[in-house]
Amino acid sequence: MARRIGIGDQVSITATVRRRITEDRVSVSIPGYDFPHSIIDHIKVNRGQQIDLKGEVTRIDEDTVTIDLGPLVTVDRDKVRLMEKYRPPKRRKALVVAPD
Repeated sequence: MARRIGIGDQVSITATVRRRITEDRVSVSIPGYDFPHSIIDHIKVNRGQQIDLKGEVTRIDEDTVTIDLGPLVTVDRDKVRLMEKYRPPKRRKALVVAPD
């Protein structure tokens, strides 16, 4: 059974490097996202190379997912992969004090 993507989950999307903009920035093409997007290049990628962009899910619609990659990026659900499920923090002490 496949795990469903939820808000707060860490997901990954594969992007293709289009061209170098400056010495430290590259333009990438994100599948299903029709707007230009650039990222800071830490590892010196080449044109046409596939890279994974990781971000946190902020919104889920019927067939789209919004991911926080710096700016918010909305793509189809089938384009993202679940990396890590969100786990809420555990409460360390009780909210109310028990009577003696």
